[in-house]
Amino acid sequence: MERRFEIQKRKILKEADIKPQVFDGMLKRLEQFAKPFIASLGRREPKENAHIYMSGLLSDLKRKNVESIAYRYDRDRRALQRFIGFAPWNYQPLQQELARQVGNELGEDDGVIVFDPSGYKKCGNDSVGVQRQWLGRLGKVDNGQVGVYMGYASRKEHALVDMRLYLPKEWAKDKKRRNKCGVPKHIRFQTRHELALDMLKNNSEYLPHSWIAGDDEMGRSSRFRRDLRDLGERYLLAVPSNTGIRDLDSPPPAYGGRGQPPKQPFKRVDKWRDSPGDNVWTKVDVRDGEKGPLVLEIVKRRVVARTERSWHDPTEELLIVTRSPDGNGKVKYDYYLSNAPADTSLKELARVIKAEHRIEDSLKRAKSEAGLSDYEVRTWAGWYHHQTLSLIATWFLICET
Repeated sequence: MERRFEIQKRKILKEADIKPQVFDGMLKRLEQFAKPFIASLGRREPKENAHIYMSGLLSDLKRKNVESIAYRYDRDRRALQRFIGFAPWNYQPLQQELARQVGNELGEDDGVIVFDPSGYKKCGNDSVGVQRQWLGRLGKVDNGQVGVYMGYASRKEHALVDMRLYLPKEWAKDKKRRNKCGVPKHIRFQTRHELALDMLKNNSEYLPHSWIAGDDEMGRSSRFRRDLRDLGERYLLAVPSNTGIRDLDSPPPAYGGRGQPPKQPFKRVDKWRDSPGDNVWTKVDVRDGEKGPLVLEIVKRRVVARTERSWHDPTEELLIVTRSPDGNGKVKYDYYLSNAPADTSLKELARVIKAEHRIEDSLKRAKSEAGLSDYEVRTWAGWYHHQTLSLIATWFLICET
């Protein structure tokens, strides 16, 4: 590491030292913080249980599940299990209060809403939604659950605001398993993209934004991109490397004089990326990294993309993004499609790309500091109750910071 960056790193670490006095009165502040969230729970007992559970999620427990939290605070384990796993309290008012607060505190007109599915490896087949399926975080098919998360990022901070449990088709039509896990009767099969759209419709009024972003699992669906256009949303979504594109900025093949003039053929985007040549890549400074400035190299092109068969493919902007080679000398390429105007600056697009990656930081923070993935519940209600209280606990940490 260069000396100037080593000095900067030491300075940052020194400023990050936290005095023990910072934590004085933290539990008292949590009690006040929780009041607008748990007001809808009505009776004193569920309010106390919610406060105890969030305290446990924020504690130093190794496994932040019902049993560990009950023992830590000397509570009746069965009562806390009923509260999380089976009690009929509605999580949605708490989630909407979270979205409202995040929008009020972090909101900026050009904020970015980000969607990201996250898989949880689980044993057995009794927990709601568990089966062998693609778990993006693990990068493979395995036995587990998948949650689709909605995050919000602005220049101020980033936070998770909502989530949906993905219920596979096999589960959605299995009445016996649905009844056993308490899946509500009105719940029907929805794709991960439909779950994202549902969250967008429920929360967009609370979250000022001008962009929708997501990983390549979200961007691979041309139907999802079409639905966002129909809603008047501007998106920048990652797409897989095998996405087929037709370059509209390159001259078409020579016309032979018969029939329709030929068009550029569709190519996989990873096969096309070297076509523009080296002189069209633009360097954009995103931020100072631990080992110096993080510089992205970006090329932008007008294309028609074909990820699903359609006779009315719209023009979109293709972005290919790369950064400095890693320690092994490998260059990583990321691919994005956007419906933003052609004159949108590369600096603005790089800002949205950075925001899209912040949801990974949000998920890591919630998992490591507020027990997001530590649940041991099998029911539909239990999953939503734990997830909601974990997101609220994470938001408390953000506010404390």
